[in-house]
Amino acid sequence: MIQSQAPAAPATRHRFTVTGVVQGVGFRPFVHRIATELGLSGVVGNDSAAVFIDVQGSAAAIAEFGQRLRLDAPPLAVVDGVSSKPLVVDPQWGNDFRIVTSRSTASSPTATPPDIAVCDDCLAELFDPSNRRHRHPFITCTNCGPRFTIIRELPYDRSATTMADFPMCARCAGEYHDPTNRRFHAQPLACPDCGPSLWFTGPGGRIDDVETALAAVKHELAAGHIVAIKGIGGYHLGCAPANEAAVSALRQRKSRGGKPFALLVRDLHVARRYAHIDATEAYILASPARPIVLLRRRDDAPIAAGVAPGSPLIGLVLPYSPVHHLLLAPVPGTDPSDPEAIVLTSANRSDEPICSTAEDAARRLPALADAVLDHDRPIHVPCDDSVVRVVDGHELPIRRSRGYAPLPVDLGCDGPAVLAVGGELKNTFCLTDGRRAFCSAHIGDMGSVATLKAFTRSVRQLSEIRREPARIAADLHPRYVTRSWAEHNAGERPLDLVQHHHAHVVSLLAEHGMLGEPIVGIAFDGTGYGCDHTVWGGEILLLGHDSHRFTRAGHLAAVPLAGGDAAVRNPWRMALAHLWQARVAWRSGMAPVAAATAAELPLLRTQFATGRGCVPTTSMGRLFDAVASLLDLRQQIDYEGQAAIELEVLAASVCADIAIPTSVPLRLEVRPDGILDPTPMIAALMSEEHQGADPATLASAFHHAVAVAVTEVAQQVAGPIRTVGLTGGVFQNVLLLRTCRQLLEQAGFHVLIHRTVPPNDGGLALGQAAVSVLTALDDSASAGTEAPKRSERIPRCV
Repeated sequence: MIQSQAPAAPATRHRFTVTGVVQGVGFRPFVHRIATELGLSGVVGNDSAAVFIDVQGSAAAIAEFGQRLRLDAPPLAVVDGVSSKPLVVDPQWGNDFRIVTSRSTASSPTATPPDIAVCDDCLAELFDPSNRRHRHPFITCTNCGPRFTIIRELPYDRSATTMADFPMCARCAGEYHDPTNRRFHAQPLACPDCGPSLWFTGPGGRIDDVETALAAVKHELAAGHIVAIKGIGGYHLGCAPANEAAVSALRQRKSRGGKPFALLVRDLHVARRYAHIDATEAYILASPARPIVLLRRRDDAPIAAGVAPGSPLIGLVLPYSPVHHLLLAPVPGTDPSDPEAIVLTSANRSDEPICSTAEDAARRLPALADAVLDHDRPIHVPCDDSVVRVVDGHELPIRRSRGYAPLPVDLGCDGPAVLAVGGELKNTFCLTDGRRAFCSAHIGDMGSVATLKAFTRSVRQLSEIRREPARIAADLHPRYVTRSWAEHNAGERPLDLVQHHHAHVVSLLAEHGMLGEPIVGIAFDGTGYGCDHTVWGGEILLLGHDSHRFTRAGHLAAVPLAGGDAAVRNPWRMALAHLWQARVAWRSGMAPVAAATAAELPLLRTQFATGRGCVPTTSMGRLFDAVASLLDLRQQIDYEGQAAIELEVLAASVCADIAIPTSVPLRLEVRPDGILDPTPMIAALMSEEHQGADPATLASAFHHAVAVAVTEVAQQVAGPIRTVGLTGGVFQNVLLLRTCRQLLEQAGFHVLIHRTVPPNDGGLALGQAAVSVLTALDDSASAGTEAPKRSERIPRCV
C-alpha cells in the first residue's frame, strides 16, 4: 500500500523594507542567517534609505521571518519600521539567499550608526596568541568599531568609507563573504596584513613596529611626558594621572585652567579605585557607547591634585578602541609595570576643535605633545568623547557625541529638511530629514576661526550624507557667530530665528516625543537673548498645542549686568549687582567687595545707578554665580559654570536631598505676575552670613529656595497644564534638578528632564530645528496668505 505525502505548502513571495539604524550594525548578515534558518530564498541589500529584502517560501516561514526582523534584531540596530508587501511568485527563483550589491534611491537616507566600542569577541581575539589578529590595533567585526567617523556617504559599504584605501587580503575577503563568519560584510574589516598601520614618533624618531611603539608610549608616560594618541574620532593627549608635574604641563599647554580632566581606566575593577560606582553607573561605563561618566571621586583616588582640582567628581571612561586596551595591557617581553589609568583629554587648546587630520596634527601637536602614537586610518568626521552623569538611574547627557551622534530623534511629524545651527557655546547643529532629527557630534565654543571652520566642514559632511536643507534655523541673538553664518548661507531659503529659551524647552519636548503637548517650561541658564533685547536666563515659558509659539509667563527679576563677559568671568560683579538691587550696603568685609579694586567699586555703583554700560539680565546662572561669590567660594572663574558647580558641591556636602528645608530660612518671593524676586533672599543670606552661619548650610538653603520658587511659580501659571519641563544649563546641577523634580511631583506635576540631548546649549539645535519644522508646517497650512519674506521672520513671542 502506497501512502500519499501531504502536498508542500504553496510558495509566497514578499518584499520587506526595514528603516532605522540598520546599516553598519550587522543587519544584512542577521537577515541572511534567519532567512537561511527558515529555508527562505531571496536577497537582502542596502539602499541609501533602508534595508530591502525579497523572500520567497512558505507563508508560515515568511510570517515568522517578519516577526524575527524586529524581535531578534542585532543589539546595535534600532528598527524604526518594518513594512512588507506581497509580490508575484517567481517560479525561476533560486533556492539560495544572497546579500546583493547596495544601490542608491531618491528617498531619505537611512540613519547613520554611531561609533561602537570594541566588543567582547574581538577583545578575546585581541589577547589570544593563537589568533591571527592577536594584538592587532584595528581589530573589529560586524558588532563593533568605527562607523560615523569613517562614513563618507550612504549606503554603508566599504567603498563609501575611509577604509576604501585598504584593499582586503585574501583571508579577510574570505571572512567578509562568509555568511557564517562574524565579520560577514563588516566594512572596517582588516588584519595585520592588509589594514591600517600604527607607529610612534618621539625624540628618537619614528618606530613602526607595533609592540615597540606601544612600549615607547608607556615609557614616555612613565617619564612624565605628554603623548598624543590618535583615536577613533580624533587625537587625544595623555599623561600619567599621579604625576603632578605632567598634569600641570598638560594644563599649561592646553590653556585649560581648572576644568577637570577625564581618566581612561583599564576596567571596572580599576575604576572603583578612583570612584564610587553604583550598578547603573557601571552599566553605562561599560555600554557600547563608552561615554565619560562623571562619578563621585574616592578620597584616596591615586591622582594628582591637578586632575580635578576642587571637584568631588571625576570623569572616567573605559577603553573603547583596541589601541586603548593595548596601552593599558602588558607588552610581551617588556617591564610588566603597565599603567592602569591615563589622563585622556582632546588634543586641542581650550576653545579650539579637536585635532583629527594628519595635516592638523603636523601643525598643532608639536606645541601640545612630546610624542605621538599615530595611525593612517583617516577620520572623515571628527567626534569628541561623550560626557554623562547618572541621575536616579538614568543618563543625564552633558555632551552628546561619540557613541550617540548622529542617532536620530523622532519629531513625530514630517516636515522639510532643516538645518539648525545651534548656539555659541557647546555648539552642535541639527539636520532634519522627514520626521527624523540628526544632531551632530560636539563642535565646541564658537569663539575662534578654527572652530567656525570645523563647524562649516561638519555641516558639509553631514549634509552630504543626508540631504541639503531647505530651511535654516538660528538663535535670535544678533551677534552670535552661528546666526551670522546662517544669514550668510541661507540664500533664498527661509531663515527662522528662534528665541534661546524657547529652543531649550522645545528640545525637551522633542526628545520625549511630545511636540504639541502643553508644558510649563522652566529654562534656567547663564545667557540667552530675549525678545525685549535684554539678557534672559531665568525663564518660565508656557507652550500650548502649537509648540512653535510661547508666552513668557514669568522670570527671575532683572538686575543690571555691567561689563558683559567681564561679569561672567568675575562672579563678584554679579554679587555686587544683586546686593545693589536688594539695597544691601557694600561693606568692606564682604567677599565681593574685597575682590574689587578701589577704582572698580565707585564705577560699578555709578553704572548700576544710571544704567550706563549695563543691560538688564534675568539670568539664573548669574544668580548662582552671585551666591558663590557672596559665600566667598569663587570670585573669578577659569571655565564656564565653575562658580555654580562649586556652589552645588558645597551644598551637597551638607545633604544630598534638600527637598526638606534647612534650619536657615531663605526664600525667593514669587510675585503675582510670575516674577521670582531674589532680593529678600539676598538680604537674608547676607544677614545669616554676617552672623556666622555655616556657608555649606547657606548654599543648601539657597538651592532649596530656588526649588521651592520653581514649584510655586509653576503652580501659579500652569492652569490646566500638568507637565513641567526642566531645561537649560543650570539643570546640569543634579542637586537642584532632583529637588525641583521631587517638589514638583509632590505638587502633582509630570516632570520632564533631559535623557537624549543635554540641557545645556548642546541641545539647543534640536529645539531650533523642531520650531522651524513646525513653523514651516504652519506656513503651509496658511498657504492662502503670503508667507513672510526671510528678512521679516521674527521669533514667535506671544
